Amino acid sequence: MKNYFFMLFLATGTIANAAPFTDGNSENGKRLFAQYECSSCHEGKMGGDGSAIFTRPDHKVRSAADLIPQIKFCSGMVGAHLTPQEEQDLAAHLNQTYYHFK
Repeated sequence: MKNYFFMLFLATGTIANAAPFTDGNSENGKRLFAQYECSSCHEGKMGGDGSAIFTRPDHKVRSAADLIPQIKFCSGMVGAHLTPQEEQDLAAHLNQTYYHFK
């Protein structure tokens, strides 16, 4: 019985530490980022370098769990109707490029 609980504990720890957005395709996310001209909106908000929106001290996305809701908000602002898979793809791209959440 002790072995069962030990194995369950190990499995739970592995799941909790799994990398986020593993079902996402970062290359497709990069394409979506360009297709919906995300940088142009970010450039307007940041007054130049649009990528600074991801790294500014007061950025809104603080964890992997924050990223999809922010993507939903932003895509709604530009009228993009992303599928759940496209949200995962975009999140994978943004995480790989800027956030590096584990």
